[in-house]
Amino acid sequence: MSEQDLPTTQLIPLPNRLALTLDFCLRLGELLLSSGAGAADVTVTMLSVARALGASEAEADITFTQLTMSHQTTPEEAPLVARRQVTQRAIDYQDLTRVDHLVKDVVAGRVGLREGRAELRRITSTGHDRPRWAVTGGWAAMAGGVAILLGGGPIVIVLAALAAVLIDRLQLRIARRRLPAFYAQVAGGGMATLVAVGAALLDEWLELDLDVSFVITANIVMLLAGVGFMGAIQDALTGFYITAGARITEALLSTCGIIAGVSGGLSLAGAVGVDLPTVDPGVTGIQGIGMAALGGGIAASSFAFASYSPRRVLLPIGIVSAVAVALSSTIEEPGLGRTWAVAFAALFVGLVGWTLAQRLRVPPLIVVVSCVVPMLPGIAIYRGLSLFGEGSRRDTSLGLVTIIGAASVALAIAAGVILGEYLAQPLGREVRRVEDRLVGPRLVGATTLLGRRAGRAIDRRTRRRTEGAPGGPAPGPTDTTPPPR
Repeated sequence: MSEQDLPTTQLIPLPNRLALTLDFCLRLGELLLSSGAGAADVTVTMLSVARALGASEAEADITFTQLTMSHQTTPEEAPLVARRQVTQRAIDYQDLTRVDHLVKDVVAGRVGLREGRAELRRITSTGHDRPRWAVTGGWAAMAGGVAILLGGGPIVIVLAALAAVLIDRLQLRIARRRLPAFYAQVAGGGMATLVAVGAALLDEWLELDLDVSFVITANIVMLLAGVGFMGAIQDALTGFYITAGARITEALLSTCGIIAGVSGGLSLAGAVGVDLPTVDPGVTGIQGIGMAALGGGIAASSFAFASYSPRRVLLPIGIVSAVAVALSSTIEEPGLGRTWAVAFAALFVGLVGWTLAQRLRVPPLIVVVSCVVPMLPGIAIYRGLSLFGEGSRRDTSLGLVTIIGAASVALAIAAGVILGEYLAQPLGREVRRVEDRLVGPRLVGATTLLGRRAGRAIDRRTRRRTEGAPGGPAPGPTDTTPPPR
């Protein structure tokens, strides 16, 4: 057999091949972690890809800002260590889906190292299939859907959508100036309140009888949708406490930015003599289960669209979210409590999310995060801030309790979804053999971990080919890349 007839992987010397393999795994992990995947999912994915490509002794370590992989074949050899920093964090479900498909192809042996690296470069360098103005329209539709869920009228829905457009464009400008996300959240909360103040002044002049608090609440939910509560709770439940602590800190900082922006707008409203109404969840709540389901479905589908999710998932996500919102409203109606109501609804989303994601060929993370967006505690946060603004000791105490209740709702949503995934997602026999902190439902990446024995077998075959051993076996999983022309 001539050199040109050999697969391209055979032409890579062993140390270089290991270095390229670790670099490929790190780049995959960086994209997954920056898109909101849990540390356990990223770890299993990186190890699965490494072992599928012959690096059977690879080890991975993940923190919130850094990924590390090492490989040491024997104790006599010096370990090969590679690191990569996570610098950008953005919700991009289109790239997440493409990477998920690439990972499955590599683990299944359909894609080799060089072909996989080339495909990953195409994924990261290719633009999106929808223009940026359409994404802004998606955020506007999401805010309008939340306004419908809350019971707002047509004018309130339009105002909520307008505020969402202004917030998105403002945050886009802030991101281009490389300012931290905290300031973008402050600006977003302040912009939502200023639109509500303007609407309140217009209401006093035209006597339209508008409840402008819905405008603020709808855009609080929009701003909360980008906060990574799900990944933080998943990391905490799967034993990655350092990464979980960092993610919870980031989520709290983003939420505090929203609170700061809204409270600043409320203070400005009081200074100019505009009295914005205080939301009473027991009265405002839901206009009707049918309208709530409609609004929740629109909000969830619009969030998925604005996050660059594949178009095939938009309608199923809307239907599942509508059912979840209706379930939450039905459970809450007898007085069970908001926290338990959203927990049961999130459990339902987790149960159906796995099966739906498998049928739609997308990571379950896309389905579950989009479906729970309408249940985020926007009302509780706004009500707590309104009570803080009243100034009395009693109202301040009630506001603090309300904010704590909002935090409990967010925790209930994440915990309910993850429990549903635990119950719905079958765990492979190989995964059960891994360290306990990696055992759990997979929201992104491979659902099974390639065993070390299989990885060593692949490694031995690749070593024989690389070193030119006579009579080598047929190309294995790492040798599926076609020969160079």
